[in-house]
Amino acid sequence: MQLRFSKMHGIGNDFVVLDCRQRGFPLDAAQIRALGDRHTGVGFDQLLSVEPARDPSCAFYYGIWNADGSPSGQCGNGVRCVAAWLHRAGALALGEDVRIESPSGPVRVRLLGAHEVTVDMGEPIFEPARIPFEASAAADRYDIRVGGDTLEIGAVSMGNPHAVVVLDGIHDPLPMQAGPLLSTHARFAQGANTGFVQPLDRTRLRLRVHERGAGWTLACGTGACAAMAVLHQRGEVDDSVAVVLTGGTLRIDWAGPGHALWMTGPAAFAFEGEWPVPAATT
Repeated sequence: MQLRFSKMHGIGNDFVVLDCRQRGFPLDAAQIRALGDRHTGVGFDQLLSVEPARDPSCAFYYGIWNADGSPSGQCGNGVRCVAAWLHRAGALALGEDVRIESPSGPVRVRLLGAHEVTVDMGEPIFEPARIPFEASAAADRYDIRVGGDTLEIGAVSMGNPHAVVVLDGIHDPLPMQAGPLLSTHARFAQGANTGFVQPLDRTRLRLRVHERGAGWTLACGTGACAAMAVLHQRGEVDDSVAVVLTGGTLRIDWAGPGHALWMTGPAAFAFEGEWPVPAATT
């Protein structure tokens, strides 16, 4: 079977997008890993499927899988790419507010241009049980043992779990060791995306993210949201922040508890292709 796909990226966070509006999702976990292999497949941080909505209040559903074949609950750069893909397919007009359904629930998207999308990411979740994160009570800061050291983190869910570590500089050697360890730490029952953030001032942050199931990425949309939310909760940033990642910059807007957090940034098409699907595993 030849599988048609679109290759896209959001400031370097790259995706394969599949049109599953007229058929079921066609791949198992082993096939996802084969497609995601950057040497022998196409390569991606996440695989996205565009499908009919399960929720009648939404126009479409999108599924998310990491390069290791595991499912994901949310992907900020990915939802912008899904919106741009739907626009190119003639299913989403410029300036139109549309609810689309993610594995973690509905999000609202609006195309500001053919390749510029703003997304209502919902309200950040700090309650430990809902992240999920092991802690006796919600706090702005938690101490956590990692590789024999104790780190201070913030913990939040943006539809997927995040650990946020504040550093004086993101090129500190700490992230290379601590990123993978935090992403699989036992206190995060479902793993976590780990962000290392350097505050530049009250309106600008630098960020690197190690994603669960994908590793180090050029950008992470929910990671940018999480970093801003954690620092905003501490009173250390303003309501509108530019988050500078390796692949580019996202704007994050959040007025605090009781308000939705909005993420704005680009979505780009790289190429279209066909991939010969290996036989399904049994």
